[in-house]
Amino acid sequence: MQPRDFSLYGAVDLGARQAAAQRRQQTAQPDGSGASGDGVVIEVTEQTFNTDVVERSRSTPVIIDLWADWCGPCKQLGPVLEKLAVEAGGQWILAKVDVDANPQLSAALQVQSIPMVVAVIGGQLVDAFLGAMPEAQVRQWLSQVMALADKMGLAQDGDADENEDEDEDEGEDAGVPRARDGRAPRGAPPVPPAYAAARAAMERGDLDAAATAFETELAASPGDPIAKSGLAQVNLIRRVSSYDQARARREAAEHPDDVEAQNRVADIDLASGRFEEAFDRLLGVIRRTSGEDRDKARVHLVSLFEILPPRDSRVAKARSTLSALLF
Repeated sequence: MQPRDFSLYGAVDLGARQAAAQRRQQTAQPDGSGASGDGVVIEVTEQTFNTDVVERSRSTPVIIDLWADWCGPCKQLGPVLEKLAVEAGGQWILAKVDVDANPQLSAALQVQSIPMVVAVIGGQLVDAFLGAMPEAQVRQWLSQVMALADKMGLAQDGDADENEDEDEDEGEDAGVPRARDGRAPRGAPPVPPAYAAARAAMERGDLDAAATAFETELAASPGDPIAKSGLAQVNLIRRVSSYDQARARREAAEHPDDVEAQNRVADIDLASGRFEEAFDRLLGVIRRTSGEDRDKARVHLVSLFEILPPRDSRVAKARSTLSALLF
């Protein structure tokens, strides 16, 4: 994993997905499919994902609804999401993806069951849930997503348009946090300087500076999920960069109960996007060992959980298995 592949919450490498989409767009013939103007509910395909989700999410949160025509729960959840999208009036966009029609996109998002709903902010996956939740729970989840968007300094389209003239009068020197489109997000708290500092450090490959930026934010806000995940990912990149990966895999295969060897391969798997393999490897160590070795594997596994969104289904499954093994 290279520093510029860094993304908050490493559940999906949207940067790689964006690059692939751009390559397809360069070779595909325009067919008129994709977003329906400036509507709040849009249909997204593998060809339009880059424009309609990744790029659009840099100015407006995008909620991806992964569904299929044969899926009964999808037909229950879809209308709820569409209703809430219309109700929100453009504060977020609902992007609907038919998984049967877009198998490569489904695979890239690692869809294992549907309905699956994914929140994307600033080109990064920040949270997700599975199943047809009741409307009240969906509203609560959306409010958490929007609160995170505010914290990240993302302007909401409706608020930005309404106050555009006022924003221009304040100017860049007014100390107002700016979204990627240059507008000031109304009602949003200032973006923590640590986020910008960490991103800049990652871009220049300075992992120590990135870690320091996230540690500074965590000292001020110990529960900050973005800083916690960011620091966990920086530490993962640090570790994996120091490994001889071929040697690490060989040692793990030869010494299945060597906790440090298994931890190294779990790191490599996670950095490569093989999340379940990483979790299963360490759960296997916990199952086979006891005492200090078992605790080392447990601590390392829990540290890897922090890289993914809190509600990620793979984390939930692994946590459940871990609890069963320990208690």
